[in-house]
Formats: sequence, C-alpha cells, structure tokens
Amino acid sequence: MKLISLFFILSMFVSSEVEEEKLVWNENRRLTWADFKGTPEGAEEYVASTNSGVSFSYSYSVRNGKETVEYSVKCNFYPQLSWYRPEKVNDYILKHEQAHFDISELHARKLRLILSDIPKDSNFKDTAGTLYNKIELERRAMQEQFDRDSDHSNVESAEYSWRLYIAEQLKEYDRWK
Repeated sequence: MKLISLFFILSMFVSSEVEEEKLVWNENRRLTWADFKGTPEGAEEYVASTNSGVSFSYSYSVRNGKETVEYSVKCNFYPQLSWYRPEKVNDYILKHEQAHFDISELHARKLRLILSDIPKDSNFKDTAGTLYNKIELERRAMQEQFDRDSDHSNVESAEYSWRLYIAEQLKEYDRWK
C-alpha cells in the first residue's frame, strides 16, 4: 500500500482576510479520519494526504521609545486540503498521517526556540523571516525523509523507528510547545 503526504509552504504572514479551516496541533487530540475533508487526488495507490505546516505571525510597535515585538508560531492541520480513500486506510495509516502532523509540530517548537533567542527590535522581521525559511526547509526535508525511509508507511520497521524518533524529539523540545 502506497501513501503520499503533501506539504505546502505556508506563508509567513497569515492573512486575516482568508480564514480557512484549520486544527491547531494539540498533544491531547490525535487526528481522526473525520478530520480529513478534502477530495482524494493523485494515483490510486496513494491512500491519504496530510496537509500541515507551521504558521508564523508577528507585530512590531514603538511606544514612548520602547520597541515591542509580539509573535505567534502555530502548527496547523488543514482539513479541506487533507484527504483519504476510506476503502484503503486503517489505524496504521492514520498513525502515519499523525506522524506527519507531529513533524510539523516539532518544527514549530524549534522555531519558537530560536525566535526566543533573537533581539526583539526593528530587525526582528528580517531575522525571523530568515529563520522561518530555514526551519521550513528542514521541516519539508524531514517530511520527505520520513516518507522515503518508510516507503510511505510500507516499511513497518522504519515506520515504527520514525514514530519513536518523532516522539523523542517532541519530548526534547517540550519546553517550546
């Protein structure tokens, strides 16, 4: 059984004009097949697709000569862009899709960590943008490596090793959830 997970680069600035449905990652809520609301696409051998990513927004202000930067980093799952073929999936595949969402959360935590260490001044936008792009490249590379190593969930030993690794990494970055 082949499986593909699609990933899209999310804009660094979330538009308030277009409010699409999204689920914010929550350690107490795992994905269910009901969360996948998109229409299946691609070759029949692909049975599910998770669309998740990291969003980043910030605001900068100066009041009475004091610079203030506030920012938010979220890991989102996009139900309308995620899909599955009901007749071809099972709990094992759902856990594979959850692992993709967890990889995105791991990178949200990494971004929160590095943003916490940079100056909150007028250069924040440029510095944060560069760091976001770096983390986004790493996130996409890890998503692709996970699918390559597990052959889209077909190599169970690799699948289970990856799931364990992702869980360990999330724990390591627990402070930045």
